[in-house]
Amino acid sequence: MEPELIADYQCECGEGPLWHPDEKRLYWVDIPTGRMFRYEPASGRHEQCYQGEMIGGFTVQEDGELLLFKDKGAIKTWRDGERKTLIEEIPAERETRFNDVGADPEGRVFCGTMSTDDRPGRLFRLDPDGTLTTVLEDVGCSNGIGYTPDRTRMYYTDSNKYEIYLFDYDRGSGAITNRRVFVKIPKELGLPDGMTVDADGYVWTAIWGGGCLIRFAPDGTEDRRLPLPANQVTCVTFAGEDYADMYVTTAGGQNKAENGPGAGALFRFRLGIRGVPEFRSKIRV
Repeated sequence: MEPELIADYQCECGEGPLWHPDEKRLYWVDIPTGRMFRYEPASGRHEQCYQGEMIGGFTVQEDGELLLFKDKGAIKTWRDGERKTLIEEIPAERETRFNDVGADPEGRVFCGTMSTDDRPGRLFRLDPDGTLTTVLEDVGCSNGIGYTPDRTRMYYTDSNKYEIYLFDYDRGSGAITNRRVFVKIPKELGLPDGMTVDADGYVWTAIWGGGCLIRFAPDGTEDRRLPLPANQVTCVTFAGEDYADMYVTTAGGQNKAENGPGAGALFRFRLGIRGVPEFRSKIRV
């Protein structure tokens, strides 16, 4: 099935598509340019709704505000304009930024940072009371996060190591343990980037440099590939009233000749496969 072009803002690094169930709109960002966009499927309208500091990832809060994870470790709330600052900066992250983030079933947020020339990235856990805990060190490029349908295991991607991991996940404490490799992507194919888990428990991952999405069965075997007209495919999510629409972000829009005609655009697939709602964050600010 061919992907449907929804919007093309020629994003340098389009990322983080996330459905807002209250507003019935999809949000996504262009990280390097500090832009955020939203799309309303009912009307077909889309717009840029934010310009400012880089947003590496975001979640939807219980009250409907967005929780933005920015550069220098800053975390702020937003709803058509910034409201409150939870964390102004993380001193150890002043030279870098958050990348991909995701809320867990209890409203905590796992949020990872990019590596620098001097040190690797990290994965943090932000608890509802605002406590920030380092849960993983030595991360190459912190990326996609998801959960098995029974909520007892968590997927986590380190793009630079070409691996998606599976952890045992304790819902009560938020602890992740017993890391093992769920899938290793061949280097010649590309880097695993953002991901989501569908209603059947299958894992979808975007392949940066590979121009496709790959769906993996729960045992790690490849189920299918979906090509896109963009080399740098960055993230995927399910959205819509029944979570049957799959949206995909891409990067490289500043050089379509090299990165593909669809580079930097937002696409939609309708495959007859359903996703599940992403968890909301419950961070008190």
